[in-house]
Amino acid sequence: MADDITRIVIVGGGSAGWLTAGVIAAEHAAGSKVSVTVLESPDVPTVGVGEGTWPTMRDTLRRIGVSESDFIRECDATFKQGSRFIGWGSRAGRDAYMHPFVLPQGFLDTNLIAGWLQMPHVPYAELVSFQPHLCEAGRGPKQFATPEYAAVANYAYHLDAGKFGQFLRRHCVERLGVRHVADHMVSVNARADGDIASLQTRERGALEGDLFVDCTGERSLLLGRHFGVGHVDVRSVLFNDRALAVQVPYPAPDTPIACQTVSTAQRSGWIWDIGLSARRGVGHVYSSSHISDAEAEADLFKYIEGSAGASAKDLGAPMRLAFDPGYRRQSWHRNCVAIGMSAGFVEPLEASSLALVELGATALAEQLPATRQHMEQVAQRYNEAFAYRWERVVDFLKLHYVLSRRDDSDYWREHRLTASVPDSLRELLQMWQYRPPSRYDLTRVDEVFPSASYHYILYGMGFVPEPRAARASDDLRRASDFFREAADLTRQMLPALPAHRALIEHIHTRGLSKI
Repeated sequence: MADDITRIVIVGGGSAGWLTAGVIAAEHAAGSKVSVTVLESPDVPTVGVGEGTWPTMRDTLRRIGVSESDFIRECDATFKQGSRFIGWGSRAGRDAYMHPFVLPQGFLDTNLIAGWLQMPHVPYAELVSFQPHLCEAGRGPKQFATPEYAAVANYAYHLDAGKFGQFLRRHCVERLGVRHVADHMVSVNARADGDIASLQTRERGALEGDLFVDCTGERSLLLGRHFGVGHVDVRSVLFNDRALAVQVPYPAPDTPIACQTVSTAQRSGWIWDIGLSARRGVGHVYSSSHISDAEAEADLFKYIEGSAGASAKDLGAPMRLAFDPGYRRQSWHRNCVAIGMSAGFVEPLEASSLALVELGATALAEQLPATRQHMEQVAQRYNEAFAYRWERVVDFLKLHYVLSRRDDSDYWREHRLTASVPDSLRELLQMWQYRPPSRYDLTRVDEVFPSASYHYILYGMGFVPEPRAARASDDLRRASDFFREAADLTRQMLPALPAHRALIEHIHTRGLSKI
């Protein structure tokens, strides 16, 4: 029938475009009438800086049939077991805490906070989890014999975004039957009812489709520019709108690879440090309202010189990125869906960007409307879900700032002003003063950040709640048992797991076995 949704056209490649293509093609393979085409302009380069992911990426790659060994080899990928935050709480103390990917031991069975409050000198994550100790020791999350995608400790990846997009393109075209059109879009052709009918290309004429996915990055050529869907600006909550990125070589081939993203607070932003297999990706995210580009660059190279001994003249000029923090008021309008930066972007503090791409692509693939008549209902539910997710991402990132005690710049002081804190986050903090975050606060099945993540940030930053006396004694006893379990697991795992670099080198030379 004429209104059947069978031709999916994705505009833009890169990680967002090709992940979306892969998820849709894998979901609608084997006899399906659905075809997937990616229109990718040869004139628009992708941003090839190192990126962090969430553990959901393992399921996504497995779902689309990717070999984990091939992915690690070809995308300069390494394992990520969480994030380490340095200097976020108080600059004077240069404090540090960890947000690991494993649940606290006993997290679902008892209130661990009462026990932790009896041992305030021990960092929360190090008391309740073995994973921070694995990262500190530089251990990988699996053994040499552990199969692809299986884990001893939960993990995600660090990867080179440019190489990742190229790797996904080959996989989608060669294995999943996705059509790749290398051409430049020059205009949008509309139907009489307002839907997009086709995309006019420079070389191949009109490219027709039934549903169009906008993966054109922050330009948002379809949803933003063509349809004029507005932008929710969150700059008053999350101030950062600039980034500088540099590729830093290792000083020696056997230099240990960090097992976590390292985020080090600066006077007007923070610096990411990501260890890939062949190099590090280091960047400074900052607020242009609080620091000049030149000062931000000086702070970045000061950090690099202190951590790697490399100087600015050795590395060259950094890549400069500007972004408007926020998201589209609707992710789906008429027969167009935006995924990736075209739907929105905020600072990459907790690797939410690719996680939202995965959620968007999965939701689209699993709820793909059969006909145009079904599209409005699906679009409404999709928009409600992603409005909620963007609000939770903003709240979660703001949590890192509002809990800080830094007082060395206007940047940090203004982050704590009541006017800059969303009402939703203020209400949660009031409740969490008397009870820990739980499933009652985060009601979606596929939350971007689960309640355990809020625990790690809250108590890592030194948030001290009021213990509830009624169950305090029972909580203390049970919490102590789980703390011992975490310590026992640490003692067992440290000698049993290989060094991170040794594990990556093993995968490069011998690969991992299939499940």
